[in-house]
Amino acid sequence: MRGIIEMKKLVQGVGINDGKYPTKVNGLNTKEYNLWTNMLKRCYSVKYHEARPTYLGCTVSDSFKDYTYFHEWCQTQIGFNAPGYTLDKDLIYKGNKEYNENNCVFIPNELNMLLTKRQSDRGLLPIGVTKHGNNFQAQCKISGKGKALGTFTTPELAFNAYKTFKEPYIKELAEKYKDTIDPRAYQALMNYEVDIND
Repeated sequence: MRGIIEMKKLVQGVGINDGKYPTKVNGLNTKEYNLWTNMLKRCYSVKYHEARPTYLGCTVSDSFKDYTYFHEWCQTQIGFNAPGYTLDKDLIYKGNKEYNENNCVFIPNELNMLLTKRQSDRGLLPIGVTKHGNNFQAQCKISGKGKALGTFTTPELAFNAYKTFKEPYIKELAEKYKDTIDPRAYQALMNYEVDIND
């Protein structure tokens, strides 16, 4: 009977909350609990995967499945308490699919949006490239708004314009946030290369 009760308490079928830390304060979910449940949903909710298939194959480490551990980990992280910062899993190791303490950092939304691949939106074209009549336009999102970088005759030329603009811009933002992000995140941004297969 005890096993059945415990199974019912699992979040998304995998997350364990032993109750050491509150999930709500004044009727609202805590920041830690929202982060934890959203992370589990991205990785283990079939309904979420139907809407966002790019998260298929993503997992959460055993340690991060434990809410107590995740809550305590958050308290030690640079940027956790900064407004407008979000949990990122694949900046330090590009293409990483697992949420764990070695791969995850908190980064500003401005950086997170800049690094989003948006693969479902662009189809088969390279990152940063859209069809424009018979040509191809290079475009980069800056603070949520599209910045046109020119129109080109081939997707490859458009991608090169995008890459030429984006890599220095990522480094510019790395310097802007250097003192408020994890040093590993800063280094990853300084080394970041935009690839045509992103």
